[in-house]
Amino acid sequence: MNSVNIPQLGQIVRIARGKDSGKYAVIISVEDQRFVWIADGDKRKFDHPKKKNLSHLELLSMVSSEVVDSLYESGRVTNGKLRFALFKYVDQMESEAQEKGE
Repeated sequence: MNSVNIPQLGQIVRIARGKDSGKYAVIISVEDQRFVWIADGDKRKFDHPKKKNLSHLELLSMVSSEVVDSLYESGRVTNGKLRFALFKYVDQMESEAQEKGE
């Protein structure tokens, strides 16, 4: 099993199943080997995260160091920081797609 299949705090995920499918979120807590808690800082705030089965998520290779640092320092992260991490990732993906000509 490679490290992409092991959920990490601060990892960006794409929701594959459910009403939010296709949207991105950040792992803010790992419950066990099957479940994680996710938030996006917008519709799904840090104080009301969503518990998701890992089989319903696509784990992406990017981990937001800002989110991880904040969680370790204070045990929480601001919704703005979650939005910023997701915006940075999506923006990076769009610019890479443009470079490839997709």
